[in-house]
Amino acid sequence: MNIQFSDLIANSPNAPGIYKMYDAEGNLLYVGKAKNLSNRLKQYIDISKLEPHKQVMRTLVTRVDWDITATESDALLLEQKLIKTLKPKYNIMLTDGKMYPMIALTKSEYPRLLKFRGKISQRKDVFGPYPSVYALNETIKTIQKVCKLRTCTDTFMHNRTRPCLLYQIGRCSAPCTIPQTDYNENVQLARRILTGDSEPIIADLTKQMKKFSDEMDFESAAKCRDKITELTQTSNRGMRQNRAHSANFDWQDSVEDLENWLGLKIECAGVFDNSHLFGKSPVGAMITFGHNGFIKSGYRHFKLRDAARAGNDIAMMAEFVSRAITNGPKLDLIIVDGGQAQWNIAHKTAPNIPILGVTKGEVRNGDEHFIMPDGSVCRDIPKDSRLFLLLRAVRDEAHRFVITFHRTIRAKTMTTSVLDEIDGIGPTRKKALLTHFGSVRAITDASLEALLHVPGLGKAAAKKIYAHFHSEVV
Repeated sequence: MNIQFSDLIANSPNAPGIYKMYDAEGNLLYVGKAKNLSNRLKQYIDISKLEPHKQVMRTLVTRVDWDITATESDALLLEQKLIKTLKPKYNIMLTDGKMYPMIALTKSEYPRLLKFRGKISQRKDVFGPYPSVYALNETIKTIQKVCKLRTCTDTFMHNRTRPCLLYQIGRCSAPCTIPQTDYNENVQLARRILTGDSEPIIADLTKQMKKFSDEMDFESAAKCRDKITELTQTSNRGMRQNRAHSANFDWQDSVEDLENWLGLKIECAGVFDNSHLFGKSPVGAMITFGHNGFIKSGYRHFKLRDAARAGNDIAMMAEFVSRAITNGPKLDLIIVDGGQAQWNIAHKTAPNIPILGVTKGEVRNGDEHFIMPDGSVCRDIPKDSRLFLLLRAVRDEAHRFVITFHRTIRAKTMTTSVLDEIDGIGPTRKKALLTHFGSVRAITDASLEALLHVPGLGKAAAKKIYAHFHSEVV
């Protein structure tokens, strides 16, 4: 049986996650990660655009599986874990452990702080991996400011006769030339920061700062203040990068907290969000959840039907909520991402369903407050509580879902406008082109040979498309 790769990925989701490719005997060939699984897998359709080893691998693929993750960062970390444990044959880029960055502390008299991508050895303690080099660099910068650990090589350190610039700017204690009394304590402090144990450190520093201030030692108090600032920023970055997702908190308990807070029973709750680009391609989405997590069968996309409402978030919300409660699943609660105006229109549109508004405030992650079903405002939910993390997670899932849909609509719009310029390319051929190449960019960059392989396109149409995008007479 001739298996078409496009058939294997026909139902791949527009969501972040990892994908696994198998051969006819069930052997795992390759594990990859994607910000958008559907878009990424479509890149494997045209074999000619793949790297040589992937071209070989692609000819062997008879099955493709995938797992959805909450974020692209989660997908990246899961990919690394699977590659290291399952060792797929064609993952040549990650089998040596050099793909994702980590932080290491060497085991020496004065341990060195360094970026790390190599194989783990007994000569250093390793922390990570980090989802991005930016996150890693920010963490190193914080530890330099708070703990003043060296980052130089042993050779550089042993050949110094005076402190380097890092000492002058307060990022190293200069163990190369200055006797150290508390270096080991700072190393232990760095370990606590790297393992996420920064809250007790901040509390201790706050006490020290107050003590120094009471003693009129304002210089020492200022140093404590600066350390607190750095650690707080690092902690906030960590919260933003590791916000609650379905795999990280108990849905049952969290939804029960939501029920107790609002005084109602929830079998299915809907969360709404809108998206448009200066009024262009206006769309909306609803995601649903219950006691067992997200209810994917209740997810809905909406294209705006009333063009007069385009760009008006309030009017758009009214249409989408109305359509959802008319044709969607029965909702026990509606959550809208927005302020008082969004809450008002949702309440007016669905007066018999409790409405909860999630208002971002000045900072999207950290300054949220809530408009209750009775119209009052709540600002005192602890930021680390199950309830707060649940509300943030479902809000972010709705945002992800609508943004993904909006990008898809914009891409299709662009496809239509570009391909409509070519005579003889109708809906059937446009669909075949997009299915084969996966994106407009891939179509415009395609070689004539690649275009000739598009099922149902034909030689004459392939030459016409190639000539159109390459300004050549073929």
